Amino acid sequence: MIPEICGSAAIPDAGPSRLCPLQAALAARPCVDSYDDFCRVALSLFRFIGAAYTTGASDCWEAAYRFADEAPGISDSPLLVARAAALVRILRSGRPCALCFMPPSCRRLSNDEAELMRLLAVARRKQPGELESIVCQLVGAGKEDATTRAVNALALC
Repeated sequence: MIPEICGSAAIPDAGPSRLCPLQAALAARPCVDSYDDFCRVALSLFRFIGAAYTTGASDCWEAAYRFADEAPGISDSPLLVARAAALVRILRSGRPCALCFMPPSCRRLSNDEAELMRLLAVARRKQPGELESIVCQLVGAGKEDATTRAVNALALC
């Protein structure tokens, strides 16, 4: 048989072919399409803000504000961007390593983005006990209260 992509080969008597490790990891990653409109807007803002911190380019901030202005159903776009930026800033200061953001047009989520989306979804469902548990996993000691306030403010925007 002809080997499949990524080096996995179909074995005639072994049943269906297996995915290579890279394909399996990509298949298991969450996709942007699995979230509602508000969460997708927030994710795009996180990505623009992350790019602004990474590159230092003011164009990324402008893109975030423009994106929020054009997003349907957002009544106060500057406030939304400010709250998303506040959450990113708190998370950046409360972690030993940098947050990993994918480019704004990417359909897949990094592990950090998936955690942010989970955090936002729990805050929007208004489940405080679960929210504090997730926050404790994401940030270091002393940043839990600020993170909880920031994610709740964003979720209510």
